[in-house]
Amino acid sequence: MSALPQPKNEPAGEAARDFLMTDDDFHRVARMVEAMAGIILKDHKRQMVYTRLSRRLRALGIDTFAAYLDLVDSPAGAAEVGEFANAVTTNLTSFFREAHHFEHLSKEVLTPLTEAGARRIRIWSAGCSTGEEPYTIGMTALSQPSFTAGRDLRILATDLDTNVLATGRAGEYPSDKLKGVPEALRRAHMSPTPTGAKFNDRIKSLISFRQLNLLHDWPFKGPFDVIFCRNVVIYFDTETKNRLVNRYAQMLTPNGVLYLGHSESLLGEHPLLRSEGRTIYRRRT
Repeated sequence: MSALPQPKNEPAGEAARDFLMTDDDFHRVARMVEAMAGIILKDHKRQMVYTRLSRRLRALGIDTFAAYLDLVDSPAGAAEVGEFANAVTTNLTSFFREAHHFEHLSKEVLTPLTEAGARRIRIWSAGCSTGEEPYTIGMTALSQPSFTAGRDLRILATDLDTNVLATGRAGEYPSDKLKGVPEALRRAHMSPTPTGAKFNDRIKSLISFRQLNLLHDWPFKGPFDVIFCRNVVIYFDTETKNRLVNRYAQMLTPNGVLYLGHSESLLGEHPLLRSEGRTIYRRRT
């Protein structure tokens, strides 16, 4: 028996889904996401987009992606813009992810700073997702032998997604998310909960979670001793990536360090940054 013809712009297999997502719908989503966050959605992200946005259609009782996108584009949909952004941004993270970065942070950044008597230390976790990265930074800093209670350490944690920021502020994680945290650090910085563990007030007080679109103006001046922006610029086009890296470099102190994700190394020489290991870059003096 021959297959039924597919509706115009509808990929094979789409008819079995709850909603129709046409090529035009997906390309419209991609344009909106690029304009809003600078993120490039390639065709292989179509299933992810469908899965995440279909939840919003169900929640709102909307029957088609076209109608949903019309809502997001309209004045009446102002409150939905945040939900749309939250749905389509990717938030994959874990504690002590790319562990060599935290080893470098401890030995090559925090130890020299504290041994030199630095009182003020500023670190930015850009694209912090659900908070595992800034809490890992905090645990690394508090594990320094020379770290004292009087040291002025602040960690800025930013993300576009308000939902993941709420998770970070709460600082509570289920057991399956804590596998990368050594038991000694759990005992030192966390309290058990019925489903996992929660960070204590001391480490939470070091971290400020704030919503930020990296492509917009930054409402702070820095400078930062360290900036983490890992597995974020990979979603941007080359021009946007280069512009963002340049902005980061300008926000670093002399000898400050920028950490990028494992597949985000800079190509060629940078006028403000020099390579200091795998996806580790130090501000030139």
